[in-house]
Amino acid sequence: MQVILTICLSLLFFIGVSSINHQTAYAADQSLQHIKDKGTLVVAISPDYPPYEFESSHKGKDNIVGMDIQVMKKIAKDLGVKLKLKSMAFNNVLVAVETGKADCAIGGINPTAKRRQSVDFSDIYYVGGQSFLINKTDKGKYTGQKSLENKKIGVQTGTLQYQLAKTKIAGASVKGMDKSTDLVLALKTHKIDALGIETPSAEAYVKNDPDLAMIPSGYKLSLNQTGTAIAFKKGSTSLVTAVNKSVKEIKAKKLTSQYLADAGKYMKVNTTNTSMIHYWKYFAEGIEYTLIISAVSVVIGVALGTLLALMRFAKSKFLHAIAIAYIEFVRGTPLMVQVMFVYFGIGIIVNLPALLSGIIAVSLNSGAYVAEIIRGGINSVSKGQTEAASSLGLKRGDMLRYVVLPQALKNIWPALGNEFVSLIKESSIVSIIGVTDLIYQLNIVRADTYRGVMPVFVAMVIYFVLTFILTRILNFYERKMKHAK
Repeated sequence: MQVILTICLSLLFFIGVSSINHQTAYAADQSLQHIKDKGTLVVAISPDYPPYEFESSHKGKDNIVGMDIQVMKKIAKDLGVKLKLKSMAFNNVLVAVETGKADCAIGGINPTAKRRQSVDFSDIYYVGGQSFLINKTDKGKYTGQKSLENKKIGVQTGTLQYQLAKTKIAGASVKGMDKSTDLVLALKTHKIDALGIETPSAEAYVKNDPDLAMIPSGYKLSLNQTGTAIAFKKGSTSLVTAVNKSVKEIKAKKLTSQYLADAGKYMKVNTTNTSMIHYWKYFAEGIEYTLIISAVSVVIGVALGTLLALMRFAKSKFLHAIAIAYIEFVRGTPLMVQVMFVYFGIGIIVNLPALLSGIIAVSLNSGAYVAEIIRGGINSVSKGQTEAASSLGLKRGDMLRYVVLPQALKNIWPALGNEFVSLIKESSIVSIIGVTDLIYQLNIVRADTYRGVMPVFVAMVIYFVLTFILTRILNFYERKMKHAK
């Protein structure tokens, strides 16, 4: 029974993922009308890729800016709707479009044939080209594609650059990461020899970091591999047609040149003051969301874990089997996958905000581990205690409430406290769906300031302070329980 339930849960997961595209596709003649009816154009972006899209702190205000943002503002204006940006990791932006979380995606996206199988694309609005970032000390050593054979090449996961490095550089060891900021740090610390990147972004890094240089890729590419376009849900013909009118005007008036110039101004503002104190608001917001997610998840996780633990001790074989199946399934799948499934999968039925999705996923995950902790605590209570309570005429429910659980709590408090501390750190995974927690803000600061190490160090100190304070509080209550009669 337990095995069957576990298998059923797994099948439901994969069926849900495979059916996402079919459940959320727009009818071709309704996509444009859908946007006009709701009055907003929701765009999935990854704002850590200057000069395409990045965050800028100017006059006390934080804004997402860049060439692509200007392009989308122009398109939204032409459509007569408001622009709404939805931030997330780059390798999720196309998933967001496919699953209906966003109406379109932008971010230096190359409309390759493989991507066209999953989404529709607008006409190409900008041709940036491909380059490599290298350390300035290696400028004479590396000159292009051929010179990088058998070297370590860094690329952003889910990008065209990843496929190009894999297929066009003989013997290359390709290392993929989610964030371009992580790749730049890997380059500067000599973990990789070169970083495959769009030419405008390479130029942005070189202008703002004297330790870096750029070289041409040397790739022989088609227009689809050098140009960038906007991605839409498959079958959004009327919407794509309307957007292409704006793209045609952008190209005719060469507006991207002006948009790039504007992006350069914001980049200069960002690098005027790159001290971490200047970005304290980013870290403060990250702390706020990290604590919200952790606090709510602790409450829900403990409640769910207690329920699951009691279900495991229930006389009903059905309840017992459900509890075991749930615990085994959750513990057998990565938290990252669970977060993505709640946001992109379950969110199809109910369009859940990123923050709520993150809280739900982290809470459900924590509940499974808390259940095992509580189960161990209950088993640690001597049978003589329950026998004595039974002889006094206590009912099963009262026995658990007044005899077993209070003693079990003392036994499990250290393990439970460790779960609470881990929860603060594990909640960082929600940054992949755009929740502005501490890790998300850390990556934004790194992208804005072109400083790879210091923002990481600041975040590390903040996490230590948070967990240290929580540990001291937990230890205080542990000592009180030990001295309680």
